[in-house]
Amino acid sequence: MTEKKHAVQVFDLTRKFGDFVAVDRVTFQVEEGEIYGFLGPNGSGKTTTIRMLCGLLLPTSGSATVLGYDIRTQPEEIKKRIGYMSQKFSLYEDLTVQENLEFYAGIYQVPLRMRRQRIATLIEMANLVGRERELVANLSGAWKQRLALSCAIVHQPPMLFLDEPTGGVDPASRRAFWELIYTLAGQGVTVFVTTHYMDEAEHCNTIAMMHNGRLIAMGSPDELKATRMPGTLLELDCDPLMRTLDVLPGQPGIREVAVYGVLLHVVTDDPAQQAIPRLRTLLESQGITVRHLEPILPSLEDVFVSMVEGATVPQSTQRAQRL
Repeated sequence: MTEKKHAVQVFDLTRKFGDFVAVDRVTFQVEEGEIYGFLGPNGSGKTTTIRMLCGLLLPTSGSATVLGYDIRTQPEEIKKRIGYMSQKFSLYEDLTVQENLEFYAGIYQVPLRMRRQRIATLIEMANLVGRERELVANLSGAWKQRLALSCAIVHQPPMLFLDEPTGGVDPASRRAFWELIYTLAGQGVTVFVTTHYMDEAEHCNTIAMMHNGRLIAMGSPDELKATRMPGTLLELDCDPLMRTLDVLPGQPGIREVAVYGVLLHVVTDDPAQQAIPRLRTLLESQGITVRHLEPILPSLEDVFVSMVEGATVPQSTQRAQRL
């Protein structure tokens, strides 16, 4: 069996800004050819980590290599070999689609003999055919997103860093963008993506959950859902919901109560066959109508909320809103 190689290796990576610790001793590896997702809310340390890995920010301590190059001593070598797409889409709005691609092809020193065909391929891949002469300022957010991705891979890098690439675009455009990511991964490109969208994290081979600068869990989506959710998860449809939120936290055996749309997700220490009749009796005694109460498999959102709540507040007082 061939041993898999690591495109990224990180050991105790730390970044401080004065007394504030933005990234706190994170350690992980990214295998070549995988889609690796950094999942967490804004301010959790995702962007700071990605900027260090791209050679844009020096770490305070710890070490890391990207494609075999040291982020401290060889940042320019890393920059030559990666694609990087930031949250703000680094495009020139006073240039056309074609001109932006030509500019980035020059920056990345794509050989002149290859540029025309490479740019034509990217325009077709991003479904920008017919928009080549359109000013970027006139494009929608979704079209800018596709163009930014094309500019980031114009030099055919073996690794791509995407920092919150789908922020501000509609769900259909997000789905189309992820189809492009799948295409690149299918061609052997290693993709490192940060996101706070749970549904996007489901598309990753490996997920690292970040909170307050720390890596709190890592694994495939299925592994995280199977191993990182203690207790029994119940889905509860009840009325009134807010009254239930006052009643359940702090009750014996209740680990967490989280709002999930118009429903509640309740985590208990007891198995379902014991917890369901006990909770139903409790709620009905408080004048709460129970329409539906049954065990369900956890989602990534359930796992993440559970991990975050467990790391920040006592279990007896846990209450979380949907991210």
